[in-house]
Amino acid sequence: MKEDLLEASIEPLLEYFNGCIPVNKEEKQLVTEYFQPRLYRRRQYVLQEGDICTKFNFVVRGCLRMYKIDDKGNRYILQFTAENGWLTDLGSFYGKKVSKLNVDAIEDSMILQISYDNLIALYKQAPKFDRIFRVMIENSFIALQERLLQNISSTAEERYLSFMQIYCKQSVNPVLFSR
Repeated sequence: MKEDLLEASIEPLLEYFNGCIPVNKEEKQLVTEYFQPRLYRRRQYVLQEGDICTKFNFVVRGCLRMYKIDDKGNRYILQFTAENGWLTDLGSFYGKKVSKLNVDAIEDSMILQISYDNLIALYKQAPKFDRIFRVMIENSFIALQERLLQNISSTAEERYLSFMQIYCKQSVNPVLFSR
């Protein structure tokens, strides 16, 4: 059954990598070998604050969110990731230190995960993945900077419209906000 789950879920990941840099048959086999499928139910934690992040996550289906809860119980969402996106606590994953963040599924989700050791092995066996992940992390950093700038320079309405355009991939009717 696990093989069926992997076979059904690996194709979007292979398409993602092919969209970056074409991968050959041997590299596809490495991806299939190193990534493991996992189903998460709505509200199930992928990572909890206080744990060490041991997996890099690719969303095949569903949506994840990364957030921090402060001492007063306020939740601050840092990132959402939907289908064909990546999400991990990079500081915890690469630094092998306790996470200060939570990651959970906001709907039932199919995730492909790779461990730190398997990611390093993938880099060594197929160096193009080192480049793919480096560029991916650079792009994530740029997106984070843009989101921070948006948070300090946009209205709540503008941030909501931007969110809807990015994550819902549908047009948003601004009339909804008119008074």
